[in-house]
Amino acid sequence: MSEQNLKAAAPSAKRSTFSGRLGFVMAAASSAVGLGNLWRFPYLAAQYGGGIFILVYIIIAVTFGFAIMTTEIAIGRKTKLSPIDAYKKADKRFGWLGWLAFAIPVIIMPYYSVIGGWVTKYAVDYGISLFNTEIVQNAAGDSYFTAFISEPLTPLIFFAVFFILSSVIVIFGVQKGIERASKILMPMLIILSMVLSVYVATLPGAGEGIKYYLLPDFSKFSLTTVCAAMGQIFYSMSLAMGIMITYGSYMKDDVSIVKSTNQIELFDSIIATMAGFMIIPIVYMFSGEEGLKSGGAGLMFISLPKIFAQMPMGSLIGLVFFILVFFAALTSSVSLMEAIVSMLIDRFKMKRLTACIGVLIFTLLMGIPSSLGNGLWADVKIIGMDFLTFFDFISNSVMMPILACITCILIGWVVGTKYVTDEVTKNGEKFGRRKIYEIMVKFIAPVILLIIFVFYTLSAFGVVRI
Repeated sequence: MSEQNLKAAAPSAKRSTFSGRLGFVMAAASSAVGLGNLWRFPYLAAQYGGGIFILVYIIIAVTFGFAIMTTEIAIGRKTKLSPIDAYKKADKRFGWLGWLAFAIPVIIMPYYSVIGGWVTKYAVDYGISLFNTEIVQNAAGDSYFTAFISEPLTPLIFFAVFFILSSVIVIFGVQKGIERASKILMPMLIILSMVLSVYVATLPGAGEGIKYYLLPDFSKFSLTTVCAAMGQIFYSMSLAMGIMITYGSYMKDDVSIVKSTNQIELFDSIIATMAGFMIIPIVYMFSGEEGLKSGGAGLMFISLPKIFAQMPMGSLIGLVFFILVFFAALTSSVSLMEAIVSMLIDRFKMKRLTACIGVLIFTLLMGIPSSLGNGLWADVKIIGMDFLTFFDFISNSVMMPILACITCILIGWVVGTKYVTDEVTKNGEKFGRRKIYEIMVKFIAPVILLIIFVFYTLSAFGVVRI
């Protein structure tokens, strides 16, 4: 690398850091725990054999997920740079990967915040329902959600409110904004999840739903089950989005990467599993197995409101649930924005406030198509998809597997796994899964990622079902 490039890639002496391992773990875990955990994980678990899906997911998380997360965190801490320059510093021939890592959160941020706005709207509705129970019955109507997202103005307002809240946290910086918010929101997420899980478990008839969720149905095990679990890892652990490299660059050198990664995985798995406890038993009780086949927005915004309308204290339970989902969406939104802001600060030497305002304006403008794509612009399609679905497809099904796959090739075959393992063990830390890590990064992960890429691309066009 030339002297000029080295200078361009050199980390800033004034780079922000997390206060310690707790701050890093809370921020990274808050990033990992998002909408993917609270609605995508439960409906995938329900569709793909309950306990067998959970078992496959855990195995993949502690092998494939651990390898990718460790790699990204180590690259960030080693370079003290955000992804655009971190990949270039590792090997200048792979500098373009940094721009791909930059593009992914840029694409995800607007449509994710639109969905965050939907969650905000429902949280507000259920808050009002404590004083006006008619709202709960209205929210249970077949056309309530469709009518809401078809409106030209209301979804945009809630989208803007949600993202402005995210921006305020990021503006305050790493320790005073992201770390402080994560230390508050992450414990609240866990407490609310536990409260709702325990409450649902005590409902009459919940046992059958819990059995459906936990007991493995081996007849449903297939390659599709494995691919669904592998794809969920990206959603659940915030991988291949530039986030973990960014957060790793804020990590102090004396913080254990292995222990931190293990704790992030633990938090992520606990929240995802409890999400299933919250959702699957009550949907099974009131709607049976058929009710669980409704995935994504249909499960969260249509099926669950129908159930809350039938439950004792439905207004309160609905409010607690949507507050929980709102917190999860907010923490992930913050991490997506921080990944973008960090790269702008590193590459273009912007001040944090300037970068945040720029991202805020860009996101508000770019979120308009995803919002109006369900209403005024519903007839506008890109390869047969509405705007939100297309942006989700191109980022999650195409760009993220490609980024993760080539990152594995870079570390496994170009610079060598020693590039990461030296960073992990630099303070005498033991790397107990070192051999598994090296085999995973060099041989298994690239193949898995190629399968995910092909599988999800075929799924988007209806060739296979997931």
